[in-house]
Amino acid sequence: MTTHAPAPALPDDAYVGGLAYHRLVFARRRIGWWTPLIVGLVGVGFYAALLVIVVITIIVAGLLVPDFGTNLLSVDVTGSFDLADPFMLAVLLGTIVLMLPAYLAASRLINGPRLGLVSSAAGRIRWGWLLACTGLAIAVTAVVQGLSMLLPSDLFGESSAEVLAPADNPMFGWTLLVLIVSVPFQAAAEEYVFRGYLMQALGRWLRHPIWAIVLPIPLFVLGHVYDVLGQASVAVFALVAGWLTWRTGGLEAAIAIHIVNNLFAFGLAAFGLADVNASGLGVLSLVSSVVMIAGYALVVDLVFRRRRMPRVLRFPAPPAPPAAALPGYAVISGPAS
Repeated sequence: MTTHAPAPALPDDAYVGGLAYHRLVFARRRIGWWTPLIVGLVGVGFYAALLVIVVITIIVAGLLVPDFGTNLLSVDVTGSFDLADPFMLAVLLGTIVLMLPAYLAASRLINGPRLGLVSSAAGRIRWGWLLACTGLAIAVTAVVQGLSMLLPSDLFGESSAEVLAPADNPMFGWTLLVLIVSVPFQAAAEEYVFRGYLMQALGRWLRHPIWAIVLPIPLFVLGHVYDVLGQASVAVFALVAGWLTWRTGGLEAAIAIHIVNNLFAFGLAAFGLADVNASGLGVLSLVSSVVMIAGYALVVDLVFRRRRMPRVLRFPAPPAPPAAALPGYAVISGPAS
């Protein structure tokens, strides 16, 4: 006869109200207080291993293909995005993309099955909702950016000379292809780590959602090299993305706006309309960014309410234990005669 380990005890909110997104780790097999720490350590190990594999592959390719090796030696390794070098652009974006399989593998290994709960309370990516949020993100971004273009450009900060027109970029087509293919995965990887892993890790220890939403913000900000206004914009984005994840019970809304925002930024740079490596941000650019993300959150919330989608994972109440008989009395079942 096969025996199974008893299911771990669930917290009270699993039965009353339901587990919100940041508490979904309690619905997995292992829910010890230590599991978020081990997932993080194992995830870092997996990520380092994937980076080593990529580096070795690139080195071997450079040795086998002389022209590739020569071009590799001339690559700018400062970490800035060179839109005239689609290979290095793919490498830089790819190093971020690798965070996604590293985290998912670590979560599956340590926390056990039901890996889909890192995506949403439904136990999977809700593809219809992701597409709807993407459409809303495109619409809101188009409206806000369209209105911004009516204002003088010098009000949005100092212009940069580090722009590359499509006519001056012989690799323009390849650059667009790399951006279209890589950016969605890059944006999703960041959301799975900063809104997925960190929110659910904190939710294991702290029940109130404010901690899961706010505490990951500094780490997300540190991953973006901007001036003070730029960092403020990133912080507002992280705050709203975290709130949307908790409010909708999944990562779809945050992934959608992240993808659209990054594609828009890279797209402007690819067409010579902006500097993708600019670290400065004007006051009106900050205002525009805040209006865009706040407007998106408002629209998403309105649509989410209309759809009446579940945002928590609720468990049926466990059966009450049988009443113990008082000393000297028997427990009588069935109708009395």
